[in-house]
Amino acid sequence: MSGPTSLRAVALVCTLKSGPAESSSVLMAEQICESLRTLGATTEIVRCADFAIAPGVEADMGEGDEWPAIRQKVLDADIVLISTPIWLGHPASIAQRVLERLDAELSNTDEAGRPIMIGKVALVAVVGNEDGAHKVVADLFQGLNDIGFSIPAQGCTYWNGEAMQGTDYKDLGETPDAVARTTSAATRNAAHLAELLKNGQYPRYE
Repeated sequence: MSGPTSLRAVALVCTLKSGPAESSSVLMAEQICESLRTLGATTEIVRCADFAIAPGVEADMGEGDEWPAIRQKVLDADIVLISTPIWLGHPASIAQRVLERLDAELSNTDEAGRPIMIGKVALVAVVGNEDGAHKVVADLFQGLNDIGFSIPAQGCTYWNGEAMQGTDYKDLGETPDAVARTTSAATRNAAHLAELLKNGQYPRYE
């Protein structure tokens, strides 16, 4: 497949750690962005814990809310990645906050009556040293698809460490081959789908 020349991707990293603390979710997002850049895309990483994202389901929750600037990055992107750790078998609370803020876009439509996020491609990355990656991926993809995002084939990548031990993804030293292959497939398929949607949008809503 020839690489895209004009795709833009934004990674919303939902670690609970503010920068500059090391984070496995940030590391995986960096690896995904690196893979997307090899396909010709431009990328940006947003560490959501570093911003004041107010609770709510509106595009702008008023004074002090820093979500609108992040929202604009999402609107400008063709590919949106959510990278999250697993906590107690669920996505991090920040990932849920991001989904709740994106819920506002269901009532925002383009000139053809389509949800404004339609035509954008979603990727999900999950890290954790407990079980639950498939459930977290399913929860996030369900929400993102409801909002209007398209899900590519094999559009996720993840790493689960052995349960009840303390090794994190960032502590591994090198990326496991299985994770590297999965990341490569996810980014390749996401870029392919995003390019198709740029050249052929979904039909008008009547």
